[in-house]
Amino acid sequence: MGDAPRPLSDREVAERLEQLPGWERSGDTITRSYGIRYHGGVAMIVHVADVERLIGHHADIDLRWDHVRFAITTHDAGHKLTAADFDLAARIDRIAAAHEAQPQ
Repeated sequence: MGDAPRPLSDREVAERLEQLPGWERSGDTITRSYGIRYHGGVAMIVHVADVERLIGHHADIDLRWDHVRFAITTHDAGHKLTAADFDLAARIDRIAAAHEAQPQ
């Protein structure tokens, strides 16, 4: 069995957040919401889910009629933030842009 992912220090988290405008830290989770109507949000979530399956990492997703919210942490690291969380956040940003979702 492989090693558990290494949690990032508070300094590393802050540095990585600077590279991802719009993402916010909430404890040991990073979150972001995008304004997108319900059916567009569903399409965006399917796109994100396909990528998540390929990379083996997933976000918690909350879909509402006018927005979708992503929350990311690494469960295998004791619900701490790791490099994988920031990689997924960057991928979600690119997917959101492709779906013309508006940052909130």
